[in-house]
Amino acid sequence: MTPVSQSDDTLLRCIGCGAITAVAESGLNCEKCGDLLEVVFPHPGAAGEKLNAATLKAIWRERRSSPLPQDQSGVWRFREVLPSLGKDLPITLREGNTPLYELSLCSRLTGVKQLYAKHQGMNPTGSFKDTGMTVASSFARKDGFRWVACASTGNTSASMAAYAARGGMYSLVLIPDGKISWGKLSQSLDYGAVTCQVKTDFDGCMRVLNEIVKRKAIYVLNSINPFRLEGQKTVAFELMEHFDWEPPDHIIVPGGNLGNSSALGKAFQEMKDLGLISHFPKISIIQAEGANPLVRTIREKGGKELVPVQAETMATAIRIGSPASWKKALRILDATGGTVEQVTEVEIALAKAEIGADGIGCEPASAVTLAGLKKLVKQGFVKPSESVVLVLTGHVLKDPDFTLKFHRGDLFSGTPFENEAGTLKPRQRAPIVLDASADAVLDALEQAEKQN
Repeated sequence: MTPVSQSDDTLLRCIGCGAITAVAESGLNCEKCGDLLEVVFPHPGAAGEKLNAATLKAIWRERRSSPLPQDQSGVWRFREVLPSLGKDLPITLREGNTPLYELSLCSRLTGVKQLYAKHQGMNPTGSFKDTGMTVASSFARKDGFRWVACASTGNTSASMAAYAARGGMYSLVLIPDGKISWGKLSQSLDYGAVTCQVKTDFDGCMRVLNEIVKRKAIYVLNSINPFRLEGQKTVAFELMEHFDWEPPDHIIVPGGNLGNSSALGKAFQEMKDLGLISHFPKISIIQAEGANPLVRTIREKGGKELVPVQAETMATAIRIGSPASWKKALRILDATGGTVEQVTEVEIALAKAEIGADGIGCEPASAVTLAGLKKLVKQGFVKPSESVVLVLTGHVLKDPDFTLKFHRGDLFSGTPFENEAGTLKPRQRAPIVLDASADAVLDALEQAEKQN
């Protein structure tokens, strides 16, 4: 089937005042009111192209067997719903095309019969950030930028550095000093980024970055970049292919800077407009109790005003106290009928181990989805008969220290959660030191069978 051309009528619209512009300034905020921007362009059927839902599905399905890099990408395969690069080729590492797993053990633990995990940690650099970075970095190169930059707690920096290297650009990473997983930091170093550990938190890193871009031509690749969200929304198109275009009842995502939930909501709105789906799933957002600005914004201010917090959680990927995309997230919760919830550090650790016991590894931030689901089931918001997809955002090897400390039993040593952490013992599997004999090993196996 012949690939379909894209529209070049890409614009940027302010989510606050609605102002339209063709070009974003370096800070990627509205010139009139300072709010965030979003990408808008005519959908595939708007220019007389006769692209109905069946035609789009067929095009996207056929591309799966194409050898072209842009077709092997789980993002650019859906390019009819992406802003156009014109004649330029995308920077791609074959991102997307991530697996959807059934979670049989977690299904029994929660009582939810149809429970799935869409594992975005299976992207090239190990997190969902790649799906957005392929689009945003491609536009940075298209617009002639030599430098790209981000503030990051880890995953964004790894992804940005990889795509910058792949696209022949320089990259700058600002990370909070001492508050990042070394597994993530090692990636940005390996991909050649200029990496600066700044003596502040993530939000402080963003403030420094905002000052830098006023003084040097640097393209910001944080989730405030609207092209990031365009790429990230394709996971929803991919997910609907898995479900033969019948939405699940619930999709549950971790809440950090809140770009991911915003991207998913935008995708489902576009799919409904295109006739690809008939209704929305409920999109719900789960935050760590120590990094819960969205939860507090809704519960204390009715969603009218952001309540920033001093974020503290071992789930480093969502350790963000002043999320940039909070207004977009609120809009998605309202449109889909979703909700927000918060979970404790111990609840996150337990959920991570339970997902692992299903044979599916993930980083701590991903596990807030299962921990939150348990609460939503108890509250009656999620019914056992409904279908639920947990979006796992990062690979288990993103934070191996967390996993090792959990199984050794010292993850919460010296913290306020030390007493509560006793409930985790049934899930801990510390290495066993034995004499070099078959009998010793066989005894260990017998003990393991008794425990299970």
